[in-house]
Amino acid sequence: MVWQQTYNPLGSAILSTLVAAIPIVVLLGLIAAGKIQAHIAAVLALAAAFAVVVIVFGMPVDKAAKATGLGIMTGLFPIGWIILNVIFLYRLTVENGSFAVLQGSIGGITADRRLQVLLVAFAFGAFFEGAAGFGTPVAVTGAILIGLGFSPLAASGLSLIANTAPVAYGALGTPIVVLGKTTGISDITLGAMVGRQLPFFSLLVPFWVIWAFVGFRPMMQIWPAILVTGVSFALAQFGVSNYHGPWLVDVVAALFSMGCLFLFLKVWQPREVWTSAALGANVRDTSASSYAGIDSPKTRSAPGHEVPSELEILNAPRVNQGRTVSVAQAWLPWVILCVTVFVWGTETFKKFVNALFLPAYHVPGLDDLVQKMPPAVPKPAIEHAVFQFNILSMTGTGILVAALIAGLAIGYNPAQLARSYAKTLAVTAKSLITIAAMLGLGTLTRYSGLDATLGLAFAQTGAVYPFFAALLGWLGVALTGSDTASNVLFGGLQTVTAGQLGLSPILMAASNSSGGVMGKMIDAQSIVVASTATNWFGHEGTILRFVFKHSIALACLVGGLVMLEAYVPPFTQLVLTK
Repeated sequence: MVWQQTYNPLGSAILSTLVAAIPIVVLLGLIAAGKIQAHIAAVLALAAAFAVVVIVFGMPVDKAAKATGLGIMTGLFPIGWIILNVIFLYRLTVENGSFAVLQGSIGGITADRRLQVLLVAFAFGAFFEGAAGFGTPVAVTGAILIGLGFSPLAASGLSLIANTAPVAYGALGTPIVVLGKTTGISDITLGAMVGRQLPFFSLLVPFWVIWAFVGFRPMMQIWPAILVTGVSFALAQFGVSNYHGPWLVDVVAALFSMGCLFLFLKVWQPREVWTSAALGANVRDTSASSYAGIDSPKTRSAPGHEVPSELEILNAPRVNQGRTVSVAQAWLPWVILCVTVFVWGTETFKKFVNALFLPAYHVPGLDDLVQKMPPAVPKPAIEHAVFQFNILSMTGTGILVAALIAGLAIGYNPAQLARSYAKTLAVTAKSLITIAAMLGLGTLTRYSGLDATLGLAFAQTGAVYPFFAALLGWLGVALTGSDTASNVLFGGLQTVTAGQLGLSPILMAASNSSGGVMGKMIDAQSIVVASTATNWFGHEGTILRFVFKHSIALACLVGGLVMLEAYVPPFTQLVLTK
């Protein structure tokens, strides 16, 4: 029997919305309080959601249980699968000694910690966002920054803030493609419209992340390098999105930005080199206490290009199993990873391997038995519940292949690889539980209609809806951990509301994705990825408290831009009509 969602079960829109928000309040409140570990907080929030949807919203218990199970499996595959294998690769390079050499080579490009953040967290992270997405960039950049000597909070928080502007085009444009399917608007048109919003923030975010790291004055000391990074990324992002399509935006923009920054640093270096890898005086960074030697002095004169003493030590050749690790060998695993995740992300490869092995499991008792209702959708729509175990084409599988190839290339034997993988699984177990519970919560929210109840509250804002359209996308990503999932949840609602208010459906749909990127840094999934990558377990609340204000501020700025594009010339000229 088909169960129809209801969005106002208590007869009061305000009261129903407040009840629908209980799971989010429980989750974020417990994590932010820092009293309970993240995996326990996620399980408790899932339990709260289950109670709300069954008792208040009337979802049958069996359907709620199956939606939760579907979400848990989706959390493990593909999200958890990515994290497990990225950490496996990272641990291999650390144990081998090649990661220390890689750190030194980055220090050879620039000794300044601020510039390292630009290069690694923003530009390098954007490449991995474009090629793989789904937690990969934060896992990789967080691991690299912690290996470079950054404090755990700095490595986690800065990686999360930097991984914003590229998110809408992540995984070779998947969020935009899905948004097109959800709304019926061309993905090329939507990608171009997002490309008329996010370049403003691609220019802003590099300044923002360095300001969050060291404060205003030290940020302004390297403004030329920040400007080169931001402008090059923004220009490429606009050009590719508007004149090619949404698929290669991040990959091209990241490579172009890295190249421009690298060439610029050949001819320019800051007058003073910032050597502290802890967060600046504007943030109390207690996580730096275990990183002796990185806090003092914070700056030193740099008449030429000089490497700090700690990086000189890191740059010294390491010996592993009787072999000296060269810089080329140290970079080899990461080159293999870049190539592999890019190949795995292409549509041609996905179609080929999925044709070989793509079992689809239609969840009995849930598939085609839940119906979304107006006004969340234009007309009643059946929800499908299919779990596709496309293990061969999952990005995590590509990362595992890269790790195995790299491991053999840098001197491991199969038995050593197996032992290291088992240790990695033990290290990441709690993180995998957290992610599984989080996706269980997000999926239950979707099938029960809690998401639509919250979204409809935003839709009641009338003339200022363009501002809240961006915040609706932000909420969707904060709930689900994915811009793709947020577009599925709220893309249709955005276009329906746009029609009711006489606004551009293209603008509103694109704003869902653009606003959503600023919610990426606060979703529990991303925070757990960051804490896992930096080996800073149990401090998810500290990370959340650090990034939350940045997330809210940036989301409001996106909302302000959307308001300008909706009503104020010449910004209205940026809005596409077809």
